[in-house]
Parts: sequence; structure tokens; C-alpha cells
Amino acid sequence: MTHTLTIISSLENSCLTEALVSAVSEALQVSDTRWLYPLVACDFYLQNLTDTDETTALVRSLIGDLPIDIIIQNSKNRKKKLFLADMDSTIIGQECIDELAAELGIKDKVAAITEAAMNGEIDFEGALKDRVALLAGLEEAVVAEVLSNRITINQGAHLALAVMRAHGTHTALVSGGFTIFAKEIAGEVGFHEFHANELLSEEGKFTGKVAEPILGQQAKLDQLNRLANEKQISLSDTIAIGDGANDLPMLMNAGTGIAFHAKPSVAEQAKVVINHGDLSAILFVQGYTKADIDAAMV
Repeated sequence: MTHTLTIISSLENSCLTEALVSAVSEALQVSDTRWLYPLVACDFYLQNLTDTDETTALVRSLIGDLPIDIIIQNSKNRKKKLFLADMDSTIIGQECIDELAAELGIKDKVAAITEAAMNGEIDFEGALKDRVALLAGLEEAVVAEVLSNRITINQGAHLALAVMRAHGTHTALVSGGFTIFAKEIAGEVGFHEFHANELLSEEGKFTGKVAEPILGQQAKLDQLNRLANEKQISLSDTIAIGDGANDLPMLMNAGTGIAFHAKPSVAEQAKVVINHGDLSAILFVQGYTKADIDAAMV
């Protein structure tokens, strides 16, 4: 057994069936399978994988348009000891800076810059400074309202963190966004620590500037290396997730890097891509089972 193919739907929209699993097994000519979670995720153990793309295409032809992700990875060392996650559009469903801009009536303008930066079309650090400059004069007090009314935690985030923490994984939220949001989100979801950028303010209003140095793609990679070194964890024992171009170095250097509903330029390069499932997929990528999840939630 050298590789594992995993097909994953989601806990909220479970659409795997015994018939589909049987069809995949027959097509792959494998008999060694394991349900990780009934109707949600299943492993297929491959003895002689010759072409990953060809195998993925074969399974996709059987799945059709069902919202199911296909992951192929080495069978060894799936469960990781260190987890790093992006915040905006990964752990939460929004880009916080865009939601702050909405308070000034300029969300579309800022969101267009955000989209270009996240797809790697423009420099992240420069784009962040440009967007923050547009927030000059905005009252700090609006942050509480934005958190309460505009920000939502993505499905599966609480579960993934609870299960990994129960199994001893150290967790860190590493965001190119802002500490005023990251602190609250990290506490709500259950991260051990968080790192983000600081929006500068005077007399209760944002100045339009962000503290240096900016936490961009190099800083995310640096946090991965720093935490692995501090915790004496091999990079092969790390897992990271994100959606934007500024996440790519972190994703590419982690033992398992997951592109989550990611920008095209990120999905093309990441080792693992989740386009359909929710954040519970983090657990199934690592081989956690329903029994593991149930035990962690007791």
C-alpha cells in the first residue's frame, strides 16, 4: 500500500453511496477500502499507482457532477502535529477588509483589489497598503458591528479544530488580515495562537496605515518554519490550509498543503484541493474516522 485515494463530500451534504464506492473500487481494481465516515468520506488503498492525473480523471468520470473532492496522497504519516490556517475566505467566509470597506460604501472598489491580490496578479503587500489607505477615518467601533453582522465561520471549522486539538495537534491562525479580527476568530474557533497585521489608529479612527512589517506570504512561511522548529516538529508532520496566492509558500512547504475553495492560481499548484467540501475535509484528508471524531467530541 503506497498511496491512498480519498473521496470526500461533506457532513452537511453527504452524497457518497455504497454503490458509488463499489463502482470506484471496481474501476480502480482495489478491494482494500475503508469508510472514514459513512456516506461522507471513504479511503481506497492503491498498491501500484502509476498516473495520479489518470486515476483522478477515472474516478471523476464515475462521480460526475456530485460535490465530491478527490485526494491522492502517500499513505504514510497522514495525521499531522502542527496545523496552520489562513483566516479570510478560509476559516471565515469573508474578506474582512472588504467588509470594513462596505461601511464606507467602497466595498466593490476594495474587493476588486483583494481579488487580484489573492490570485497573485498584483503584489500582496502593496495591495494591502493601498486598500488600508482607503479606510482612513473609519471609526474603530465598526469592527464589533462587522464581526457581529457580516462575518461567518465556515462550516466544519469548529469541528476540525476540536478534533485535531484533542489528538494533540498545535494550531495557529496565520492571517494577512488584521489582529482586531484574528483575535476574535481564533478565540471563537479554538486556535492555540494567532498572527496577523495591525491596523493603526488614532483617537478611535483608523489612520489608513498598517504596522510594518506586513504579514504576507514570506511571513506565513516563516511562521510555519518557526513553529515547526519551536515545537520540534518535522515539516512532514505539518498541515496548512488557505485560498490565496499569499498562502502558496506555506502550502507548498507544509507536509500537506490544502487549497480550500481557492483561487485558480493556487488550486493549480497545491498538493491537495478541496473545491466542494467544508472544513471537516481537513480531518478526512488526514484519515480521521467517525470514531475519532465522536471520541474527541465527548
